[in-house]
Amino acid sequence: MTDVPDTVTEAIRFLVDAGYKDEIRLVTGGLECDSVDGVYDASEAVVDQTFRFEGASDPGDEAIVLGISLPDWGVKGVLSSAYGAAVEPEQAKVLRALVR
Repeated sequence: MTDVPDTVTEAIRFLVDAGYKDEIRLVTGGLECDSVDGVYDASEAVVDQTFRFEGASDPGDEAIVLGISLPDWGVKGVLSSAYGAAVEPEQAKVLRALVR
């Protein structure tokens, strides 16, 4: 990648253009997406791309965008989330498993 995305929107667009088509969500106990039923174990996911964003004046504006592969499901998707203190505790556990 020659240019690093400057915004969450640009990062999502970059990943979608690179083939990460599914929307992946943090849920209690793992990850889910619309194309497959069930909850995927975050420790089995592969994080291919990571983009972190910090608010210019507010640490609460932290966000993360991940390009993730879920090999057992044959899924490549995008997860975007608040990052840091703004994440719910159960979702934070899953996020920590991804960005270890």
